[in-house]
Amino acid sequence: MKPRILITREVFREAIEYVSQHCEVESNQDDGALAPDALARKLADKDGVMCCLTDRIDADLLARCTKLKAVANIAVGYNNIDLPACTARGVMATNTPGVLDDSTADLAFALVLATARRLTEVEGYIRTGEWTGWRLKQWLGVDVHHATLGIFGMGRIGQVIARRAAGFDMKVLYHNRKRVAPEIERRLNATFATKDALLGQSDFVVLQVPYSKETHHLIGAAELKLMKPTAILVNSTRGGVVDDGALVAALKSGAIRGAGLDVFENEPRLNPGFLELKNVVLAPHIGSSTEATRLAMAMTAAKNLVAALTGGVPPNLLNPEARQS
Repeated sequence: MKPRILITREVFREAIEYVSQHCEVESNQDDGALAPDALARKLADKDGVMCCLTDRIDADLLARCTKLKAVANIAVGYNNIDLPACTARGVMATNTPGVLDDSTADLAFALVLATARRLTEVEGYIRTGEWTGWRLKQWLGVDVHHATLGIFGMGRIGQVIARRAAGFDMKVLYHNRKRVAPEIERRLNATFATKDALLGQSDFVVLQVPYSKETHHLIGAAELKLMKPTAILVNSTRGGVVDDGALVAALKSGAIRGAGLDVFENEPRLNPGFLELKNVVLAPHIGSSTEATRLAMAMTAAKNLVAALTGGVPPNLLNPEARQS
């Protein structure tokens, strides 16, 4: 008998076809987000689940879904999954690292450029018919080339962002829990800095750290005060890494020049203060949202799930101890 699985949100046909070769599939192709009770009911008789960052897989759900053996997250981040609870119940959990690095780095750099050159402001200016001609001091932005880029988090995506910066002749500072190997620093022409030094010296601060208790409000009012008044903050990693209320206040007061944001606390219910500001570029969590990358993510999750439920070792297993229990 094939294992039974649930796919919680709309995915690509190729992913459904792949898992259907090995599993009985129930797929939520209508794409409505499932409330916790509805998700638990649908998973009560399932062996596995392909889920998204909008699905909370926690101890309460696992207690109600005792048949569950594997959780395949269609994301590289997994703060929506209670990993210790999965491990305690012998539930394998996986993610999709590697396949989205370049696309996510592209979006981070797009936010750098769009905020520096005020693209959302000037597009609105044209669309409302206000543009009447060229002027020398019209819509002045700031240069990206030769500026100092500070990166919080020098993992895979942080390193790809640093490579993008080389094309703009930027000076790269980074802060990480652990300093990266000297050969990586040389290849990226990146210099390790303390948190305070990075904030104080950078023209652009890009956040690329996973969300956790340790990184909750990594950037708050105190950190924003350390930044240059001409600096721009970019958050393209996870909501909650920035104290959005403090950021709104800093942008209103001119404590920093601007921000480019792809993620928010409590998204999609973002802080309404952002909508009142012109010096912020807003995007709806689209860091990895290209057709090729999202397909690769879905297929990676599908392969992880099939491997977990058919006796193999998932390529991206987050808790190998669960497989041994």
